[in-house]
Amino acid sequence: MEPDRRPSLAVWKFASCDGCQLTLLDCEDELLPLTDRVRITHFLEMSSAEDSREPATLAGSGPYDLSLVDGSITTDEDVRRVHHIRRISRRLVTIGACATAGGIQALRNFADVEEFRAAVYASPEYIATLDTSTPISAHVPVDFELRGCPIDRGQLLEVITAFLAERKPNISSHSVCFQCKRRGTTCITVAQGIPCLGPVTHAGCGALCPAYGRGCYGCFGPMAHPNLEAMVRELRHDGMTERDIVRVFRTFNAASPEYGPVPELAAREAHEPPAEEEPR
Repeated sequence: MEPDRRPSLAVWKFASCDGCQLTLLDCEDELLPLTDRVRITHFLEMSSAEDSREPATLAGSGPYDLSLVDGSITTDEDVRRVHHIRRISRRLVTIGACATAGGIQALRNFADVEEFRAAVYASPEYIATLDTSTPISAHVPVDFELRGCPIDRGQLLEVITAFLAERKPNISSHSVCFQCKRRGTTCITVAQGIPCLGPVTHAGCGALCPAYGRGCYGCFGPMAHPNLEAMVRELRHDGMTERDIVRVFRTFNAASPEYGPVPELAAREAHEPPAEEEPR
């Protein structure tokens, strides 16, 4: 019997809702041809066993040519396991807001985790967790970060294909505004004064929300080099309070370091005298 020379793919889960893993399963028609080119050897969301020959484990045996990692690091065991995964993976790609920015659970980073634990659990003394929720890149080297909550299936397939072909993924780092223009969507901020994070948000969603009259709420995280000062000023112009501005940035990608200056900018803007209305 000839050895299977297809590259091996592993998919891993940490603290997350599983939505990004389901995006891979939802590829359906694209997934079957993909299995002709790659051997999926560890993916517990898809199978109850590793490589269909041994019991399912959270650790995996490896080695793997490409590992996709979903979820954030929230426990000491997570830290140990992600280092093991990095050691047995030739390439490691993080997928989704939890893995790239700590996820919605990173809201704990701005509060007292002990208060959360006492309020949520009947017996908090049995809950072992870290004070923070952090992205995978805070613990091990990462070869590529794919943003989104959840990720886009087209971008996911591009990343897998690129790494198997030993090339750089063709994923743009520009803002959602570019995608609005490409699909011919009128800017809802200019036309209707609706607050929108599109100018500072990473493209990937296809500008879905603005196309239906809703402001972008930043589920794909920060674009490359976001102009937060101008964004905060525009949000104030569109009627958002200092508290509103801080809250709108503290969602799926709350712990993104690019968003660090937002509270200070929002506080400063709140005390600035109102600028004269300029024609849009």
